[in-house]
Amino acid sequence: MDSKLEMKSLLHIAGEKKGLLIVASFFSIVSSLLQIAPFVSVYQIVQELLQHAGNPASADQGLILYWGVFALVTFIGALIALYIGGMCSHIAAFNILYELRVRLTDHIAKVPMGYLTQTATGELKKIIEVSVEKIEKFIAHQLPDIVSAITIPLLLIGYLFWMNWSLALVLLIPIGIGFWLQSQLFGSESGQKAYREFQHAIEEMNATGVEYIRGMPVVKIFGIKADSFLTFKHAVAKYRDISLRITDIYKTPYGLFSVVVSSLFTFVVPVGILLSSGNAGSQAFAITFMLFIVLTPSLSMPLLKLMFVGSGMREVVENNKRITAVFSEAVVTEPASPQIPVMHDIAFKHVSFAYEQQASKDFKPILKDIQFVAKAGEMTALVGPSGGGKSTIASLLLRFWDIQEGEIAIGGVPLREMGTEMLMDKVSFVFQDVHLFYDTIEANIRMGNMDATQDEVVAAAKKACCHEFIEKLALGYATKIGEGGTYLSGGEAQRLAIARALLKNAPILVLDEATAYADAENEKKIQQALVELVKGKTVIMIAHRLSTIRAAEQILVVKKGEIVERGTHDELRAISGLYEQMWQAHISSASWKLGVKITSQAEGTKEGSSRESLLY
Repeated sequence: MDSKLEMKSLLHIAGEKKGLLIVASFFSIVSSLLQIAPFVSVYQIVQELLQHAGNPASADQGLILYWGVFALVTFIGALIALYIGGMCSHIAAFNILYELRVRLTDHIAKVPMGYLTQTATGELKKIIEVSVEKIEKFIAHQLPDIVSAITIPLLLIGYLFWMNWSLALVLLIPIGIGFWLQSQLFGSESGQKAYREFQHAIEEMNATGVEYIRGMPVVKIFGIKADSFLTFKHAVAKYRDISLRITDIYKTPYGLFSVVVSSLFTFVVPVGILLSSGNAGSQAFAITFMLFIVLTPSLSMPLLKLMFVGSGMREVVENNKRITAVFSEAVVTEPASPQIPVMHDIAFKHVSFAYEQQASKDFKPILKDIQFVAKAGEMTALVGPSGGGKSTIASLLLRFWDIQEGEIAIGGVPLREMGTEMLMDKVSFVFQDVHLFYDTIEANIRMGNMDATQDEVVAAAKKACCHEFIEKLALGYATKIGEGGTYLSGGEAQRLAIARALLKNAPILVLDEATAYADAENEKKIQQALVELVKGKTVIMIAHRLSTIRAAEQILVVKKGEIVERGTHDELRAISGLYEQMWQAHISSASWKLGVKITSQAEGTKEGSSRESLLY
């Protein structure tokens, strides 16, 4: 994206509040005009005083007072116009920020899960928070600054040309040099590349910093210091190195620009002295020369501001690229006329899937030719070794990713023709890793059905075996979860998620190791609740505890992305395949104990006994 397209993209965003920004620009120009007026007043007063230098008392006091009041009034007017313009630009900016963040989060919710799993949380967090905030900086501050930083120098130079074109022409030399230095500062490929690397370094440091904080329990347990956490250490070092490199690239042109622009009068003074030698006794030229000496330093401030605007624009442009990159991610396609399935059986027809595109060097098939039908009102269980593809099968049912081959249908209607909203209405999903929001327990359960009554929320909690521990909390269902509230155990959090699914009461239920954190007593209660829940519903359950799926009407054994066995519990045991091996391992693990057996080293002797650790 070249600079013109980048600026066009930013102006397109700003154009969402075009009216407010036009008003802001208008008042910024008015403020710039009024800021020039005091200089005119100074010139008129100085001219009057110099004309009566021999007898100051004869100077027109009324004229001096008039121009003094004029300067004061225009100065106050400039401040008022600046305030109005600033308020309009800030109101526009904050509204745009709100709408931009809403659009971003809405878009992220619609992209395939593959994008979210491949993008660091810290990077997305920085885009939504920091990158969007930079757009506010552009709209609320830099647009008005650009207007004033361009308008004031043009007006001043125009006024100075009107006063004395030869002196004004001299001013264009340092100004031209200054803009050339600025183009070298922000337009060079090395500078742009370094700044892009700088942004990436910040994102990487944010991402690894978040990981370091989240892993603090492990860090403390194993005594890992910050400088031993290599990914975080390398990210910080990379940020330091690129910051120093940018400083090295920018220091010379930045320093020269500041010196040249801040010293405009050094160009004017020698030329003015030279011209004044040829205008001996010319009082008018002396007054004009004095005006130039007074006004030229005033040109430095807007020109320096323009440099800072240019520096800020580089930052805004780079952050806008990241926002644009998120919006460029393709969303899950929605059908023009969503079809509604009448039945709720699930069919996987020759489904093959990989997280990467086939052309990618990292392409690796995860599922290969998956075929099965999960009948309505029955439970279909997915079992098998870890990493075999069980959770991927369940995720594809929710269309977290689009499959490369085959078809997934509910009630004969392909997922692509249902639409996301319809699909979400039909399916409840309880993940193995539960996410609860920083809100009340009731609000977290109610997410399953926002229209549910209090009694329905409590009933769902009771079925999920979490009503009892909720009632023991000081605020009960009004207790907040997380910082400032209460922290739940893994089992308690999972039961809240089950309550949420129960309250939703969708015709299809997907359970990804839903009883993983439940103790024996609560597991039994949850199983009883699931027996009631499964009636009239299609249930797909991923389980490692084989005892929880013995009653399933269909068990699919998934290994290396393929269904290698299928049948009921008894049928699979009878064929003595992988399922039977898993079942025997399950039985063995159920009776596994860690103990100590004392044996004598020598029978009939008084020698000390030794301890032999046993697994039995």
